[in-house]
Amino acid sequence: MAVRLKNGVVKYFKDNIGIIIALLAMCVFLIIFPTTRSTFLTQKNVFNILRQNASNLFLATGMTMVIILGGIDLSVGSVIALSGCVAAGCVVHLGMPEAVAFLIAVGIGALVGMANGLVICKTNIPPFIVTLASMNITKGIALVYTQGAPIRCMTDGFKFPGAGYVGPIPTPVILMLIIFVIAILLVNRTHFGRHIYAVGGNAQAARFSGINVSKVKFLVHTFIGVMAGIAGVVVASRLYSGQPTAGDGAEMDAIAAVVVGGTSMSGGSGRLGGTLIGVLIIGVLNNGLNLMGVDSNWQYIVKGFVILLAVYVDFIRNRKAGR
Repeated sequence: MAVRLKNGVVKYFKDNIGIIIALLAMCVFLIIFPTTRSTFLTQKNVFNILRQNASNLFLATGMTMVIILGGIDLSVGSVIALSGCVAAGCVVHLGMPEAVAFLIAVGIGALVGMANGLVICKTNIPPFIVTLASMNITKGIALVYTQGAPIRCMTDGFKFPGAGYVGPIPTPVILMLIIFVIAILLVNRTHFGRHIYAVGGNAQAARFSGINVSKVKFLVHTFIGVMAGIAGVVVASRLYSGQPTAGDGAEMDAIAAVVVGGTSMSGGSGRLGGTLIGVLIIGVLNNGLNLMGVDSNWQYIVKGFVILLAVYVDFIRNRKAGR
């Protein structure tokens, strides 16, 4: 068992050595940079990075599976907004217990994911178009539901998932670790996980081998819907309110983390271990730019170049592999 674990750790570092070095280089730069060296490596800031990027990890785990299938999901940011607003509304307007409100919010995410999966499986409409449409529909529902105004909720139970602590550790960090472990086991230790890679590599060959391709796609889109629902609950809890603009751009950060983590946009290959590092790179990049006082408008430009660089590296890797 110990030998297998050691070999697994060695393989993990070997497979992800490039992005690990990139992450370490960013951290070293922020440790020695004059305006960030006194604040970057503090316990408060490290936990702050993990707390703020827990929702991105939820999305990125699901997005990794979707991209391995050769698809994309642009609706997750809007699902964050809608599920967070529904959670807050259920507590504030309907007087529901927080736990019930959270379950309903996650259920909303699952329903959106199921709807996406159903349309994608039953039609030839590309996932990009399907999820672009559902992004706008879901966003519109959130705005109609809230009338464009945040729904504030300050109860202790509501604040716990996003702003609470278990001992010294923020609750979102614990949720992040639990969900990541579940996703790793799902992808690497189940027939379903192997089917995802098979369908992403060659859907027709997978179908001939007896895999229910439509079922795999449907379940993967349902899974990312659930992840977006959980992210919506955590974000709303952290903000003490359901906000119809809360998830703006979240899908881009998730896609960036997945691509930076080494998952091929062509489908068929990718690892959640790389996605974890990708999430940390995006998180450290955002945090570092904020600590350096870089204008938020310029941050979009920087992240855009990071995504472009990651996609270019993926293109070179695929060309060398003859894909």
